[in-house]
Amino acid sequence: MLLSEDVYIIGSGETKFGELWERSLRELAVEAGLRAIESAGIYSKDVQLLYGSNSLGGTINSQNDIGSLIADFSGIASNHIPAIRIEASSASGAAAVREAYLGIKSGEYDCVMVGAVEKMTDLYGTEMLDHMGTLLDREWEAFFGGTPAAMAALSARKYMLDFKVPKEKLLSISVNDHNNASMNPDAQYRNKITMEAAMESTMVAEPLNMMDCSPMSDGAAALVLCSGSFMRKRKLEGVKIMSSAISQDFLALHSRRSIYTMDSTVLAARTAFEKAGLKQKDISFAEIHNSYSIYGMTALEDLGFAEKGRARDVIDAGIGLADPLPINPSGGLKAKGNPIGAVGVGQFVEAVSQISGKAGQRQVKDARIGLLHNVAGTGSTSIVHIVGGA
Repeated sequence: MLLSEDVYIIGSGETKFGELWERSLRELAVEAGLRAIESAGIYSKDVQLLYGSNSLGGTINSQNDIGSLIADFSGIASNHIPAIRIEASSASGAAAVREAYLGIKSGEYDCVMVGAVEKMTDLYGTEMLDHMGTLLDREWEAFFGGTPAAMAALSARKYMLDFKVPKEKLLSISVNDHNNASMNPDAQYRNKITMEAAMESTMVAEPLNMMDCSPMSDGAAALVLCSGSFMRKRKLEGVKIMSSAISQDFLALHSRRSIYTMDSTVLAARTAFEKAGLKQKDISFAEIHNSYSIYGMTALEDLGFAEKGRARDVIDAGIGLADPLPINPSGGLKAKGNPIGAVGVGQFVEAVSQISGKAGQRQVKDARIGLLHNVAGTGSTSIVHIVGGA
């Protein structure tokens, strides 16, 4: 089937990411949603469909049907539009955007809203650790004591051994994230860190320490997407979604071809670049899914920016805001924060700011095309979007 309608982001908004003890799940979702509608310059009655992205609301907050919750408390329930929750683990955000994109591409809808929210600090300690185990294969990983950090540590140890990569290279992405987040008012951690401090931080799962790991976060983000015809008719401006691609792999890490290559990312990236008619050299900046530092390293390779085992070359060439390939100008999952169901949508919020030239101190020069990479768990699902262009 030919999907011919161009899709644009005309509105975006987000809350601060962090430990937002005083804010409820619904309050966060509504704040981000209203900001997106306001920035789009439309009325809520113009929205024909709402997708709500969330991963753990049913278990942490005892709240399912997040789509209806967002519609209700955003004041659009009376419009009686479809409001559906999208869940794909920590890739829920990008999955929701992709469904909205496809709905518009098909010609069924002209204007769709995506709202994403996660409230993770309502639980803590071993109870929260148990809930995070739901991102893994429960029977074959979590049941035997596996955690997301432990799975990442297995990948890191094998990667560092096979390619003789020093620990400092993994932490380079974390140091870069904190530097960028220091200029992002929505970031959870706005403190810069030195390599020495990162190396000396508390061990979590050898060889990964605290500065290799993203935090538990609360936060919400939202977008308004529309067709090219809708945008032109309303005389609005937007950022084009040039391509969207998704791929799947085995859920359990031990079933994969390689524990440090995410084949789902390799395939999704390949498809996204082909659909957009672009090469890696055309990318102005990239928001990558670095829930753990090792995943930042492997993402650079799986997305095609470096050969396997050579992500260090990209890092050495520079990943700062003024460098050849700016990585995570928002601060990434490590420093901006990791409210897992909202991360993928938050990446789009950053991309819109960058491409619109409204990112302030962290503005990437001549930011025209951005790559956004969102992953479920340890790589069972990967979603890649390319945005920008004409």
